Amino acid sequence: MSRIFEQTKERARVLLGNPGKTGKLIDDVLRMTSSGKMAPQISGLADKIRSLVRMVKCYIRKEYLDVPWQTIVLATAALVYFVSPVDAISDFLPVIGFTDDAAVLLAVLASIGKDLYRFIAWETSSSDDFIEVPG
Repeated sequence: MSRIFEQTKERARVLLGNPGKTGKLIDDVLRMTSSGKMAPQISGLADKIRSLVRMVKCYIRKEYLDVPWQTIVLATAALVYFVSPVDAISDFLPVIGFTDDAAVLLAVLASIGKDLYRFIAWETSSSDDFIEVPG
Protein backbone atom coordinates (compact mmCIF):
# COMPACT_ATOMS: atom_id res chain seq x y z
CA MET A 1 0.00 0.00 0.00
CA SER A 2 2.80 2.47 0.82
CA ARG A 3 4.35 1.97 -2.65
CA ILE A 4 1.03 2.80 -4.26
CA PHE A 5 0.59 5.89 -2.11
CA GLU A 6 4.17 7.02 -2.86
CA GLN A 7 3.31 6.82 -6.57
CA THR A 8 0.12 8.75 -5.86
CA LYS A 9 2.13 11.47 -4.06
CA GLU A 10 4.40 11.79 -7.08
CA ARG A 11 1.34 12.11 -9.31
CA ALA A 12 0.01 14.80 -6.94
CA ARG A 13 3.27 16.78 -7.24
CA VAL A 14 2.95 16.72 -11.02
CA LEU A 15 -0.73 17.72 -10.87
CA LEU A 16 0.06 20.66 -8.61
CA GLY A 17 2.33 22.00 -11.34
CA ASN A 18 -0.62 22.13 -13.72
CA PRO A 19 -3.55 24.21 -12.40
CA GLY A 20 -5.83 22.96 -15.19
CA LYS A 21 -5.33 19.33 -14.25
CA THR A 22 -5.63 20.17 -10.56
CA GLY A 23 -8.92 21.91 -11.36
CA LYS A 24 -10.17 18.78 -13.10
CA LEU A 25 -9.24 16.70 -10.04
CA ILE A 26 -11.14 19.13 -7.83
CA ASP A 27 -14.18 18.94 -10.12
CA ASP A 28 -14.05 15.12 -10.04
CA VAL A 29 -13.85 15.03 -6.25
CA LEU A 30 -16.71 17.51 -5.85
CA ARG A 31 -18.82 15.53 -8.30
CA MET A 32 -18.17 12.34 -6.34
CA THR A 33 -18.90 13.91 -2.95
CA SER A 34 -22.11 15.59 -4.08
CA SER A 35 -23.53 12.71 -6.12
CA GLY A 36 -25.06 10.99 -3.09
CA LYS A 37 -23.52 7.73 -4.29
CA MET A 38 -20.55 7.66 -1.96
CA ALA A 39 -19.76 4.40 -0.23
CA PRO A 40 -20.76 4.29 3.44
CA GLN A 41 -17.09 4.07 4.44
CA ILE A 42 -16.46 7.46 2.83
CA SER A 43 -19.74 9.32 3.29
CA GLY A 44 -18.90 10.33 6.87
CA LEU A 45 -15.75 11.99 5.55
CA ALA A 46 -17.49 14.11 2.90
CA ASP A 47 -17.13 17.40 4.80
CA LYS A 48 -13.43 16.77 5.46
CA ILE A 49 -12.89 15.83 1.81
CA ARG A 50 -14.54 19.08 0.73
CA SER A 51 -12.30 20.98 3.19
CA LEU A 52 -9.25 19.36 1.57
CA VAL A 53 -10.60 20.42 -1.83
CA ARG A 54 -11.08 24.02 -0.70
CA MET A 55 -7.58 24.15 0.82
CA VAL A 56 -5.94 22.83 -2.36
CA LYS A 57 -8.07 25.16 -4.48
CA CYS A 58 -7.12 28.22 -2.40
CA TYR A 59 -3.47 27.20 -2.54
CA ILE A 60 -3.54 26.83 -6.33
CA ARG A 61 -5.23 30.22 -6.65
CA LYS A 62 -2.54 31.67 -4.35
CA GLU A 63 -5.24 32.83 -1.94
CA TYR A 64 -3.91 30.74 0.94
CA LEU A 65 -0.21 29.99 1.00
CA ASP A 66 0.32 29.66 4.76
CA VAL A 67 0.59 25.89 4.53
CA PRO A 68 3.60 23.60 4.10
CA TRP A 69 4.19 22.21 0.61
CA GLN A 70 4.16 18.67 2.03
CA THR A 71 0.64 19.26 3.40
CA ILE A 72 -0.62 20.34 -0.03
CA VAL A 73 1.05 17.32 -1.63
CA LEU A 74 -0.53 14.94 0.92
CA ALA A 75 -3.96 16.57 0.57
CA THR A 76 -3.77 16.36 -3.22
CA ALA A 77 -2.51 12.78 -3.10
CA ALA A 78 -5.44 11.80 -0.87
CA LEU A 79 -7.83 13.37 -3.38
CA VAL A 80 -6.12 11.59 -6.29
CA TYR A 81 -6.32 8.29 -4.41
CA PHE A 82 -10.00 8.96 -3.65
CA VAL A 83 -10.99 9.48 -7.29
CA SER A 84 -8.77 6.75 -8.69
CA PRO A 85 -10.72 3.56 -9.38
CA VAL A 86 -7.47 1.60 -9.38
CA ASP A 87 -5.74 1.63 -6.01
CA ALA A 88 -4.73 -0.94 -3.40
CA ILE A 89 -8.23 -2.41 -3.31
CA SER A 90 -10.29 -1.76 -6.41
CA ASP A 91 -13.30 0.51 -5.83
CA PHE A 92 -15.31 -1.79 -8.07
CA LEU A 93 -15.45 -4.37 -5.28
CA PRO A 94 -18.60 -3.76 -3.25
CA VAL A 95 -18.15 -2.67 0.38
CA ILE A 96 -14.41 -3.35 0.76
CA GLY A 97 -13.39 -1.42 -2.35
CA PHE A 98 -13.61 1.93 -0.57
CA THR A 99 -12.07 0.75 2.70
CA ASP A 100 -8.55 1.62 1.58
CA ASP A 101 -9.77 5.03 0.35
CA ALA A 102 -11.18 5.70 3.81
CA ALA A 103 -7.96 4.49 5.45
CA VAL A 104 -5.81 6.75 3.27
CA LEU A 105 -8.10 9.73 3.85
CA LEU A 106 -8.09 9.18 7.61
CA ALA A 107 -4.30 8.80 7.70
CA VAL A 108 -3.78 11.98 5.69
CA LEU A 109 -6.33 13.89 7.79
CA ALA A 110 -4.54 12.77 10.96
CA SER A 111 -1.18 13.81 9.50
CA ILE A 112 -2.24 17.27 8.31
CA GLY A 113 -5.02 17.92 10.82
CA LYS A 114 -3.41 21.03 12.35
CA ASP A 115 -2.79 22.58 8.93
CA LEU A 116 -6.34 21.81 7.83
CA TYR A 117 -7.72 23.29 11.06
CA ARG A 118 -5.68 26.48 10.47
CA PHE A 119 -6.99 26.66 6.91
CA ILE A 120 -10.60 26.32 8.07
CA ALA A 121 -10.01 29.04 10.69
CA TRP A 122 -8.50 31.29 8.00
CA GLU A 123 -11.39 30.53 5.67
CA THR A 124 -13.94 31.34 8.38
CA SER A 125 -12.21 34.59 9.37
CA SER A 126 -11.89 35.58 5.70
CA SER A 127 -15.59 35.04 5.08
CA ASP A 128 -16.40 37.05 8.23
CA ASP A 129 -14.60 40.01 6.64
CA PHE A 130 -17.25 40.11 3.92
CA ILE A 131 -20.33 40.01 6.13
CA GLU A 132 -22.14 43.30 5.99
CA VAL A 133 -23.46 44.39 9.36
CA PRO A 134 -26.85 46.12 9.15
CA GLY A 135 -26.84 49.40 10.78
